[in-house]
Amino acid sequence: MRLEYFEMIDRVETLDRDAKRIEATSTVPQESPVFEGHFPGHPLVPGVLLTETMAQASGYLVLGLMGFTHMPFLMAVDRARFRTFVGPGTVLAVQAQLEHEGSGYAVTKAKILAEGKPICDAELRFRIMPFPEGMDGQMRAQAKRIGLIREIQDA
Repeated sequence: MRLEYFEMIDRVETLDRDAKRIEATSTVPQESPVFEGHFPGHPLVPGVLLTETMAQASGYLVLGLMGFTHMPFLMAVDRARFRTFVGPGTVLAVQAQLEHEGSGYAVTKAKILAEGKPICDAELRFRIMPFPEGMDGQMRAQAKRIGLIREIQDA
């Protein structure tokens, strides 16, 4: 996880095309400029970054299922719940399930666990659109770095 660059997913563990599900891992860094203000002397991952982590896993799920033909853009977060705090060094298991896709939209349910215990969950809605100029290659490179391309090729 590179908080300051909004690269939240370290590795895609599995992409189950039949179940329309993804599992990924993300390890919170021991140090980050984010912790300087959130909170001084008591570093915690902001809830908005946990939401972004679920959104990125969901986005990679949609990209993988659609074969990188279109880009998912987060447009809504519903029923988000945060159950506990996340500090530096925590290993996060991120899961997302596609609930609906069609008419240019996708809906996922996502959650984050640490040591098997629930951290947060939400329903996320995405607008599916053509890739902005030049973004296709960047997304493919990032997907290869985190192992998503390997999962697609193995399918």
